[in-house]
Amino acid sequence: MTELAHTIERAHQSIRKRTTAKIDAAVVLGSGLSNLDLSDYKELHTIRYADIEGLPVSTAPSHAGELRIVSNNKQTIALCAGRHHLYEGYTAQQVCTLTYLLSTLGAQTLIITNAAGALNAEFTPGDVMLIDDHINATNHNPLIGQDETLGNRFPDMSEAYSNSLLAQAQLAASSQGIDCHHGVYIGVTGPSLETSAERRMFSAMGADAVGMSTVLEVIAANHCGMNVLGLSAITNLALGDDDQSVDTLEDVLRNAAIAGEKITTILNELLT
Repeated sequence: MTELAHTIERAHQSIRKRTTAKIDAAVVLGSGLSNLDLSDYKELHTIRYADIEGLPVSTAPSHAGELRIVSNNKQTIALCAGRHHLYEGYTAQQVCTLTYLLSTLGAQTLIITNAAGALNAEFTPGDVMLIDDHINATNHNPLIGQDETLGNRFPDMSEAYSNSLLAQAQLAASSQGIDCHHGVYIGVTGPSLETSAERRMFSAMGADAVGMSTVLEVIAANHCGMNVLGLSAITNLALGDDDQSVDTLEDVLRNAAIAGEKITTILNELLT
């Protein structure tokens, strides 16, 4: 058993000392989205990441760093207010410790959200993009050095994001009058934002949105057999053209909140 597997087990036992609730699904909340609330769900437990043995803490801005377990008496969901990033100094496996922990707690579905810059000129800050696929431009992979303990060492990634969940999310959005884009997300290391030349290159590669998370977690989720749905909150234009403006954290968080309201509506419809 690898060191990562031992860490996951320690984190699992740490949570089980506080609750025996089986998690049906999990939602990872990205930048500016930590306050997402599911109506008709009652909070059962809130556990700080810092109190979960072996789990890294979140140091990114606007990431609350806590696990909120909620239930509507039909299903129990883990709301993960904050995640971990390579740019915080964590390894790929540390970034994905939370993903593996959620699987160990019983979650078969992972809904992952993020804040992303628009590489597609048809997108507008405040929009929502359903992730059809991704490009891993981080040069990292959480499966390196693993054995078969947590899952198939060579998982197929041809349907990294569940087509069934994508269809359900699109139906949920349409029923609430929300127009969603579909597209490809490219994950980079950060924390510096991309140069204009890099943004043009990513667009030419076929990416529609760029961000600093998600791809490693989705690899890990597929590795341990979870079904994945991804939603990007479009926070800024990242076209890399002559009109490229300076991006600020304040603008990113403000537009993430606008898109976050739409994502909240979609998830409330999807998870009823």
